[in-house]
Amino acid sequence: MKLLIPLCLLIFSSSLLTADEGKHLFILSGQSNMAGLNPEESFTPTVEAKFGKENVIVVKSALGGQPIRRWDKSWQVEEGQNPERIGDLYGVLMKAVKAAIEGETLATVTYLWMQGERDAKESLAAQYEASFKRMLAQVKTDLNLEELNFVIGRLSDFDMEDKKYPDWTAIREIQVALADASENGAWVDTDDLNDGKNRKGKEIKDDLHYSGEGYVIFGTRLAEKAIELIED
Repeated sequence: MKLLIPLCLLIFSSSLLTADEGKHLFILSGQSNMAGLNPEESFTPTVEAKFGKENVIVVKSALGGQPIRRWDKSWQVEEGQNPERIGDLYGVLMKAVKAAIEGETLATVTYLWMQGERDAKESLAAQYEASFKRMLAQVKTDLNLEELNFVIGRLSDFDMEDKKYPDWTAIREIQVALADASENGAWVDTDDLNDGKNRKGKEIKDDLHYSGEGYVIFGTRLAEKAIELIED
């Protein structure tokens, strides 16, 4: 028994030290399928169960139908392009993030991204990889980070023949390549999330958007991948 007491004290002290290192920040952003995600349904409960409610900060800022250039302040405008807005949604996102972390110490930051449908529709795959990398660099600079984890929700199986959105499969491939090429990156599958009943009760099959249950599963998958990256 005399040996158990110091051991218990050591375990307790270690847990306190881990908690005191800072909070885990999760930034959720992108277009409609991120906008349709309610973090409180599955994402937030999953990360809170792992790290403790007091050690988690979740910030979501998403808007449907938007191209990646609205998050990329340094988007390279090519001949024939005339975008109205560049980088403005990134500004909205960072304003929300900085308000949420004011006065806090951060242990880790994970960027969760579900976007690409609009760029696939506009045939912008050729610019997508570089734009995504610039966006991550912006986040690291603005939050003064040495490391940034990221999880990408890969585009679903909505248009695997590229009939409606010409660069659909190309952007799917780019998203996987981006995640696989980085020690801090991961991606989640969404191919099974767009069948069933949507939040309005309508039956859907291989839809652009996810079912009601699909969004719940999506949140869990994002959270689990984020946790894996933090624990590695």
